[in-house]
Amino acid sequence: MDRSNHTTGATVDFLLFGFSDLLRLRPLLFFIFLIVHLATLAGNLLILLAVIAEPSRPPMLLFLCQLSAIELCYTLVIVPKTLVDLANPAGSSISFVACATQMHFFVALGGAECFLLAAMAYDRYVAICQPLHYIAMMSQGFCLQLAAVCCLGGFAVSLGLTVAVFRLPFCSSHHIDHFFCDVPALLHVACTRSYISELPLLAACIILLLFPILLILSSYTCITIAVMRIRGSAGRSKAFSTCASHLTVTLLHYGCATFMYVRPKSNYSPGRDKVISLVYTNITPLLYPLIYSLRNKEIKGAMRKLLQKRLAQSNWYTFKREHAQFATH
Repeated sequence: MDRSNHTTGATVDFLLFGFSDLLRLRPLLFFIFLIVHLATLAGNLLILLAVIAEPSRPPMLLFLCQLSAIELCYTLVIVPKTLVDLANPAGSSISFVACATQMHFFVALGGAECFLLAAMAYDRYVAICQPLHYIAMMSQGFCLQLAAVCCLGGFAVSLGLTVAVFRLPFCSSHHIDHFFCDVPALLHVACTRSYISELPLLAACIILLLFPILLILSSYTCITIAVMRIRGSAGRSKAFSTCASHLTVTLLHYGCATFMYVRPKSNYSPGRDKVISLVYTNITPLLYPLIYSLRNKEIKGAMRKLLQKRLAQSNWYTFKREHAQFATH
């Protein structure tokens, strides 16, 4: 890569070479990504509709609704562009502004999810450790304010990171060996070898990853202590089962994020990063609705009510249509 010349400014176009070496596999990848994307959209939309249709919304349902909305937007930021690029054998280019916008929303939504998972851990802490005060402490108004803070926090950190990254001088080739504008890939094409260029990413990782995971660990430490005081294995199992879905999603989200971003620029590996990125941009958003719909009794109840309501409406419309046909005869 030519590092002797560099360019800055909004006139730069980047070239995405994420799947340029897989020409024969492009149709298969397009088909797989499309199926996974449609399944992800359907799963998260179903959870959103189930929560919206639920008249009484406990805090966990509100948080799950926001999580599904984040995952919905998260995939829409990355996957449609990837599908277009796979359908175009000539490769793909993306403008400076579009690349900055994509990175900003990607980091913002991922950061909002980090904060939201910490808020959900706090919800589980209050539910298990202070059950008598749960209704008062986790009121709907407080949960909505907490959800808003999670989103604003993610977007604020992302804005600072995006400005810092796109003020760097980029090499004249502008080749990004990735299928979207991810932070490590952009830092790799920046014409600077100074560690200072990595400081904004380090600061973002501390705010978006370290602080929330410390809150989550603190919450689950208190939860574990409280559960161990419960007499009887049945009671302990029931208490831990209420946290199983959240713990599974947290491990998936933070595992991928930590592996991708908490490392120096010198350890950048395009092939490995693309594989990990495929997991957290396509697979994990698909798994989250499955995890919560199978493990969370509140979301299962909401989805059951939604399906029963839709079935009742369908039966009513069928009855009216048949009644109208009978009347005409």
